Amino acid sequence: MSTRPNPLPRLYRWRTNVLQAPLLLAVTAICASTAFVISVVDKKGRAQHSIARFWARAAVKISLAKLKVEGGENFRKFPVAVYASNHTSYMDTPVIFASIPFQFRILAKKDLWRWPLIGWYLRRSGQMPIDIENPRATVSSLGGAVKALREGMPLFVFPEGGRTATGQLKPFLSGAAYLAVRAQVPLVPIALSGVYDLLPIHTRHFYASDLVVRVGTPIETKGMTVRQIDELTARLRKEIEAMVGQPEQAEQPAPVG
Repeated sequence: MSTRPNPLPRLYRWRTNVLQAPLLLAVTAICASTAFVISVVDKKGRAQHSIARFWARAAVKISLAKLKVEGGENFRKFPVAVYASNHTSYMDTPVIFASIPFQFRILAKKDLWRWPLIGWYLRRSGQMPIDIENPRATVSSLGGAVKALREGMPLFVFPEGGRTATGQLKPFLSGAAYLAVRAQVPLVPIALSGVYDLLPIHTRHFYASDLVVRVGTPIETKGMTVRQIDELTARLRKEIEAMVGQPEQAEQPAPVG
């Protein structure tokens, strides 16, 4: 048996440090600066969202990952919905922006608003911060999100509240279900596979991985009440868990981007 060390991890680190990270930083700076300038006249956020989608597709390509979407027809079944997925990596956000084919807003942890460039974009493009450690702030944020849904803006949420350290699903917070029930819009489960392997929580380096975004059947919430939020949250988690464990479909969906 050979005792020679596996050269791949060293190759991935070198490739990330020398090529991918500087290129991604440059693209992020250009896109964030452009979106910041455009935000002066782009009051509805359409142009800023287009820039975010360009950045997201570029980020995925820079990572050298292949991205496929399964069940993409479920994105178009309802004009407004709450979309919710597992949270495995910092690359989840670009993967989501590259996959959802229309304008939406993200409900995300307040800490992200402190990041240079990223924070500027989030603030100027109308994304919604939530402080999950402050119950009063959380209620206020959810109220604003419900209003956005009722005005016709789809929302995206990571119901785990943060990235998984192991690749396994964490307990779900009830925010996604609460939003869907309060606004009486469908709740759409999304499962991300391969993104944890691409950029795990404990590393800053990209590793070879194929990415699959599975979009589940929308869950109707019309007629549901806030008393059913825990039940709906449990159903959402169960459906995402089932999709995460699915093998890739035999047919090959068209690559995104």
